[in-house]
Amino acid sequence: MKNVKVEMPAIGKISPEVFDQIIYPHLGAPNKNIIIGPRNGVDTGIVRLGNGKVMALTTDPVFIVPQYGFKRAAWFAINILVSDAVTSGLQPVYFTVDLNLPLSMKTHEFTEMWSTMDKELKKHKISVITGHTAKYSGTDYPMVGGATVICLGDEEQYTGPEFVREGDEIIITKGPAIEAAGLFVASLPHVIEKEFGKAFLKEAENIFWQMTVIEDAMTAVSIGVRDNGVSLMHDATECGVWGGLFEIANTCGMGMQIEKSRITVNKQIIQVCEYFHIDPYSSISEGTLLLTCRSRKSGDIIRALDKKKISAAVIGRIMPKEYGIKIKEDKTEKDLVHPVVDPFWQAFDKALKNS
Repeated sequence: MKNVKVEMPAIGKISPEVFDQIIYPHLGAPNKNIIIGPRNGVDTGIVRLGNGKVMALTTDPVFIVPQYGFKRAAWFAINILVSDAVTSGLQPVYFTVDLNLPLSMKTHEFTEMWSTMDKELKKHKISVITGHTAKYSGTDYPMVGGATVICLGDEEQYTGPEFVREGDEIIITKGPAIEAAGLFVASLPHVIEKEFGKAFLKEAENIFWQMTVIEDAMTAVSIGVRDNGVSLMHDATECGVWGGLFEIANTCGMGMQIEKSRITVNKQIIQVCEYFHIDPYSSISEGTLLLTCRSRKSGDIIRALDKKKISAAVIGRIMPKEYGIKIKEDKTEKDLVHPVVDPFWQAFDKALKNS
């Protein structure tokens, strides 16, 4: 197929078209030990180590927002990094980090940030093995570097697109726009309190701590993987639930039928999104896990998640590619189109400037 002209987005993650045309054809030297390389809808790469062992890796920005307080910001940074890694189905073990810190950062702020990161890494039994730390002119919050999380495990333990089958059911945890709402509440508590009241704000502040899928993913794969359970997992980040579902279908080369009414919804999150005029289903949603699994195992997975007090629901199933990607709502079906640009970033920037 002839390439059409693509453009970088004004803000946020690149589109699948930019990835496919600019990045994907140019991935350095080929290597026969790469099982899963870069592709849309997959959060980790998988490399064969030999002797039946594999390594999963994921790399993302280190995202630190001082307005959250450095403890809360550091918790968030580690959890969004590790959340991508665990979608491999493997246990995270190692951590590498490059911190390019702004000149304005004080020693006590760095100490608080790093001690919290250390605490979270220890909680998940992850060891720091190498890194780089410095303060530079031209750097600023929230993007203060990058990090890689490394997972290890047996070759039959990882999940991935090649294990997805027609008829697999699709499960969502927690619902849409967790990160969008969580960041609005954490950054603009005075706005939320003025609009919705103190009681609403107090309860909504708990949304922040839902921005992780580490427990979601590890609980799901404890039931089994591939023919015994989970076939693929994806963290619904940029472009939210709609973007995540589109990416899963695209990377698997399959169709999808989704029942919108079955999607787990947090009413407070929907209210926050409506106030800031963004679509919750296409808004950034760290903390929402999307997974596919064998239909006979979906009940076991949901019960296991429920025991951990993680809300979850079956929202659809994998279909043949010819079916397309369909969303059923009010007895009608429409094609799911990738949102391309996440509405959160522009709305968030505008809200900060107006607050």
